[in-house]
Amino acid sequence: MTPLSTPIEYLKGVGPAKATLLQRELSVFTIEDLLLHYPFRYVDRSSLSRISQMDLNAPFVVVKGILHPPQSVATGRTSRLSAQLSDESGSIELVWFQGIKWIKDTLKPGNEYIVMGRPNIFNGHISIPHPDLELVKEGQNSQSHNFIPVYSSTEKLKAKGLNSKGLSKLIETALQATSQSIPEVLPDRIVQGYHLPSRQQAFQQIHFPDTPNAMQLAVQRMKFEELFFLQLDFQYAKFQRRIKSQGHIFSTIGDHFNRFYKEKLPFELTGAQKRVVREIRLDMKNGHQMNRLLQGDVGSGKTIVAFMTMLIAIDNGYQACIMAPTEILATQHYETISTLAGKIGLNVALLTGSTTKKQRENLHTALRAGDIDILIG
Repeated sequence: MTPLSTPIEYLKGVGPAKATLLQRELSVFTIEDLLLHYPFRYVDRSSLSRISQMDLNAPFVVVKGILHPPQSVATGRTSRLSAQLSDESGSIELVWFQGIKWIKDTLKPGNEYIVMGRPNIFNGHISIPHPDLELVKEGQNSQSHNFIPVYSSTEKLKAKGLNSKGLSKLIETALQATSQSIPEVLPDRIVQGYHLPSRQQAFQQIHFPDTPNAMQLAVQRMKFEELFFLQLDFQYAKFQRRIKSQGHIFSTIGDHFNRFYKEKLPFELTGAQKRVVREIRLDMKNGHQMNRLLQGDVGSGKTIVAFMTMLIAIDNGYQACIMAPTEILATQHYETISTLAGKIGLNVALLTGSTTKKQRENLHTALRAGDIDILIG
């Protein structure tokens, strides 16, 4: 077992109960899963504002003040925890509706806190519901750790103290536990060639960035890593498909293809269309399954390329099918391809959700008999 693969319940501060919640709510099963739970934004703690000068329309504010003793307030069947935070300019109410007992036990009235959260106005009264609090310790440098990560959480996690701040503490513990033991997964020549930070550095800077630039480099590194292994997966799947999955060999370019191309083609193919048709012809005769994306703007001639590809299959004794994502598009393809196929005596049929049971039975009979060359569905 590596440090990153360690089950999350063994991380200091978690335990079985919180581990179950993290697994259920965030799909966090290991320390690596926790480190891959990235912040969705950062709060610049250096941009502290006075309470009286808060931007009430801002999605997030950062204020600092003295915390007054909290009070539990019961309203009908519900209750809330309320505490005033004050500075030299004024005061604001901090409110909690979940995890009241746990939160009350952790608060230290009379101390200075940095408070982060979304301001709320209810009945003309300003408050910050479920704020993130950081106790200002004596002698603490107010400029350290300026960029505070903000993590997504859930109500169930918040009730157990795993709000954004709680998750941040766990991630900080995880980084300390895996210090200098996070292995590099990219080849050295790629890391050095693209001037990427190491994986260890990237995890540190993406969660607790020293500067905005360091955070951007960390994000770039992790995005590169994700795309790198995604591409490797695609290449491996392609390699395995070529080895294990043998396709039909379409060796003949026969009468239907040649007659349509030489006599019935409604317009001259562009250079790109000719190149794509040649590439597809080579794929179809090599005996391996083809997996190809043909991309182009509306009206660029993708359908004509698909039709000529189907003619190759028909000339080799097979039937062909086009599957469209919607019935409207299937009908449009049917109308277009029926016109093209009719010029060389091929039969085209349409099968959609609107096709009746009797029509389906007739289609199945015609398909089995070989009377339908192309089916659009």
